[in-house]
Amino acid sequence: MFADFLPYQVADLRDPLAVALAQLIYRQAIPTPLDKQAIATAIVQQGSGGVPILLLHGFDSSLLEFYRLLPLLAANNETWAIDLLGFGFTDRMAGLTFDALAIKTHLYCCWKLLINQPVILVGTSMGGAAAIDFTLTYPEAVKKLVLINSMGYIGGFPLGKFLFPPLDFLAVEFWRQRKLQALTLGSISGWNRNSLEALRCAALHMEMPRWHEAMIDFTKSGGYGWLGDRIPLIDKPTLILWGELDDTLGNDDAYKFKRDIAHSKLVWIKDCGHVPQLDHPDIVAENILAFLG
Repeated sequence: MFADFLPYQVADLRDPLAVALAQLIYRQAIPTPLDKQAIATAIVQQGSGGVPILLLHGFDSSLLEFYRLLPLLAANNETWAIDLLGFGFTDRMAGLTFDALAIKTHLYCCWKLLINQPVILVGTSMGGAAAIDFTLTYPEAVKKLVLINSMGYIGGFPLGKFLFPPLDFLAVEFWRQRKLQALTLGSISGWNRNSLEALRCAALHMEMPRWHEAMIDFTKSGGYGWLGDRIPLIDKPTLILWGELDDTLGNDDAYKFKRDIAHSKLVWIKDCGHVPQLDHPDIVAENILAFLG
């Protein structure tokens, strides 16, 4: 059974791992200083023991992007995945501001209520930028940091402040239609099952209420375009995992992270693009678990 707050399209999922993770999604009311009303936050938790692992998804994504990785990590470790404020299946309450400050404030409140001990913080793509910002602001909450094809030097929307109605709505709707068209094209063209399932997972949260409004708000906020100069301040042991065929961010930023983070290790993942957690979850899990020490 799926939670009733999930879009009905969740029934289209086919991969048993994706179905199993979707069935584990629940919402918990998280009190925050952002609003007098607690925020219904989408969460998955699996496993027990060891140092807790906390997974943060990428831009316009959800915790479902970890459907292949999370079970591997949870076999021996307490593992969490949380939908960031404004994304995934977390409630996009009217009146909230969806920017980097609100995201890390909400995430801290989640960590404090649910975990309340230092974690291995894992961020993919934009989730990496969120993880960096969180680590620098709340160092007591993070034991080690893992960045997977992470944003940080890139992650802003310099043109966002120039988007006014109705152009702002049309811009995010164009983004939405690109995903839906890719899913349709993939189904017609007979793409492999893993690619199609990844697209189903990537499109599902777009059916949630106020998706357009949150996307517009975050884009206009500028995202994480200001973060690059702060990266050298990271003092946590950091593992940098990078798909060597990344056609979204390229490879230059991987070297920059290795250069700027004092206690860091860079591992290249061969035959892999921007989403190693989907392309090679076994290799990603192996490296993260080894990094736990």
